[in-house]
Amino acid sequence: MSNYYEILGVSKDATQAEIKSAFRKKARELHPDVNKTPDAEEKFKELGKAYETLSNEEKRSLYDRYGEEGLSNAGYSTEGPFDFGFGNINDIFESFFGGMGGFSSGAVDPNAPQRGHDLRLDIELDFEEAAFGVEKEIKIDHLEMCKDCYGTGAEPGTKPSVCPECNGKGRVAHITRTILGSIQQVTVCPKCGGTGQIIGSPCKKCKGEGRIETEKTIKVKIPAGVDNNSKIRVAKEGDAGKNGGSSGDLYIVMYVKPHKEFRRDGFNVYSEKYISVPQAVLGDTIVVNTIHGEKEISIPAGIEYGKTLVLKNAGIPYLGHPEKRGDHVVMIKYKPPKSINEEEKRLYRKLFELSENRKPNEKFIDKFKNAIHN
Repeated sequence: MSNYYEILGVSKDATQAEIKSAFRKKARELHPDVNKTPDAEEKFKELGKAYETLSNEEKRSLYDRYGEEGLSNAGYSTEGPFDFGFGNINDIFESFFGGMGGFSSGAVDPNAPQRGHDLRLDIELDFEEAAFGVEKEIKIDHLEMCKDCYGTGAEPGTKPSVCPECNGKGRVAHITRTILGSIQQVTVCPKCGGTGQIIGSPCKKCKGEGRIETEKTIKVKIPAGVDNNSKIRVAKEGDAGKNGGSSGDLYIVMYVKPHKEFRRDGFNVYSEKYISVPQAVLGDTIVVNTIHGEKEISIPAGIEYGKTLVLKNAGIPYLGHPEKRGDHVVMIKYKPPKSINEEEKRLYRKLFELSENRKPNEKFIDKFKNAIHN
């Protein structure tokens, strides 16, 4: 399990200023536009996840006490989607810190490939669908590359030109003279909007964006054993990237409808079964409903109200290991009959007499059975 403090390179008692400074430094090192190692993108996401948690005092407190599980139990996502599909490193700092002022962007190409944004879709499942898995057809809206201009944003037959204002850098420097000297500030180029390009003839289909919002139907296999807040990652079904960048991913988050009879806790299923008082006293073999169909269970004689009986391997299949299952736990309950006939009254009076006159160490259940048969 990841240690967020180790990822950022700070101690557990680090201040918010130290956490922010550490993130800035690590982000420069790990951003995929700068770091070309194969695992740079994954490490960059982990870095963003660590900062997103530790920079929030409430999340940090939960993480310090309970780890990632505590965040998950409190309703915070610990597996994504974290949206770090930024085009260049300046965008990161503008998103997290409101801009870097004089941070130079000369070394970063604004037209380098940019990964598309990750998307999230929440879906609802029936209790049985979550337990046994299902294939779902779902509709998503995401950005796809414009097939007319192939993502350039320019009308077919034309191409963008380099912005004359920033010479393709996407940023311009402004020098302000003060009594303390000259101060340089780097801002987004107002002419090209930071792209470094000018599109003279925008593509009519995508209006110069290079991407089009499209509704798409995809089939998704939901594995057996998912539960509330389980997440499935569907690769490359997020938004298309810019400038030939890869598409983001789609994260599907599951919500399971309550069942009228069953309750779930982990991979175990719980239910209640009412039996008659004679069944509770004498014992019996009864049939109970499970997610795997009807199953017989033995009621021992003299069972107490609220006692639980376990049907092994009759619960939810384990996520990722469907050959393994949880258990089905049945809570036994009973209540007196609302009305009884004269014969039943006679038997209950006899039962009362037996219970009052029972000898020490004499088994009441045996005495009761004998009285019934006599």
